[in-house]
Amino acid sequence: MTRDTPAAALETASAEDLRKLMSSVRYALWDFDGPICRLFAGLAASQVAREFIDLLKEGKQDEQLDLLPMTERLSKDPHAMLVTVARRHPNSDRIVKLEEWLTGREIAAAHSAFRTPHAKEVIQAWGNLGVQLAVSTNNSARAAARYLAAEGLDCFFPHIYGRTHDLSLMKPHPHTLLLALDAMGADPSETLMLGDASTDYTAAQAADVPFLAYADTFHKVEEFHQKGVEPSRIVRSLKDVRDVLSSQN
Repeated sequence: MTRDTPAAALETASAEDLRKLMSSVRYALWDFDGPICRLFAGLAASQVAREFIDLLKEGKQDEQLDLLPMTERLSKDPHAMLVTVARRHPNSDRIVKLEEWLTGREIAAAHSAFRTPHAKEVIQAWGNLGVQLAVSTNNSARAAARYLAAEGLDCFFPHIYGRTHDLSLMKPHPHTLLLALDAMGADPSETLMLGDASTDYTAAQAADVPFLAYADTFHKVEEFHQKGVEPSRIVRSLKDVRDVLSSQN
């Protein structure tokens, strides 16, 4: 937030907005890294990104690094790096190897991931209300399952859909959302997608699913506003969601 940032640009949902939005929710789709936990909090994403570059250097160094522009190398985002390499070298054994390597790092990171404040309470509250839950993530489904089991939350998530070797199906593609909707027999109009990235919002739009943005920083609030998300569909803290759900019990 800057001194020039208008107050309206930081507006988020009121309790009444959330009550209206969630009153008809029977199914909830969760993004994983962000709304449920910070996956690489204990194992920095920047460290994983450096390891990714080291992996690319194996073999013919110049040829492999040409697959990754300097802007991506500096991004410290292993997901963005993987997608960039896949675009330049699609349908190859190399992508399979890199995706499997990242899956391994995500599974390892699940042991040291930090809980997103109030996420567990929201999950339990929705579960107590009979809302069916699923995970739709660009991370490995195995990593998400590992974390949820360790937290005692796996009983709430019989459906977990994540990244495959076909990286074109990652969000913003609605593939994982559609799989979850089909598995639950869910009506999109009775479903809510909870995500913290613009790719989550785009995927929800493509699946015709209402969206709630989790934006824990001013920067994210501004990003969602710029993307076209209404302030009534943005929360800074999952405590706001928990409080509304608690009043419904």
